[in-house]
Amino acid sequence: MRYRIGATPSDKVYDTADHVANLRAAGVTLHVTQNNGETKTGRHRRSAIDGRTTRHPGYAMSLSRQAMIECMFGWGKPHGTMRKTKLRGIARVAGNFMLNLIAYNLVRIPKLGPI
Repeated sequence: MRYRIGATPSDKVYDTADHVANLRAAGVTLHVTQNNGETKTGRHRRSAIDGRTTRHPGYAMSLSRQAMIECMFGWGKPHGTMRKTKLRGIARVAGNFMLNLIAYNLVRIPKLGPI
């Protein structure tokens, strides 16, 4: 079973020893961004994600895909209508979300390659 948690800086809070231990005990492959950066005092954090997870090519692929997904949501908030929906109901909100994804893909088409 694979459990995907994002790669944005705010998602680094999931890199704690107890959270990682609980998910590994449940038999979950954890794809969490490592939080091994430098603190304000100059000390280096120690990540709970070790080489058992980061050595696999799927880990790096998962983190790069997360960056691509974040770009879609990042575009949809200021340019699309994803910041605050004015619709009610799952079907209408889903339709609005799909419309934003279609618009994002139309914006991306010229950047994909030479025409």
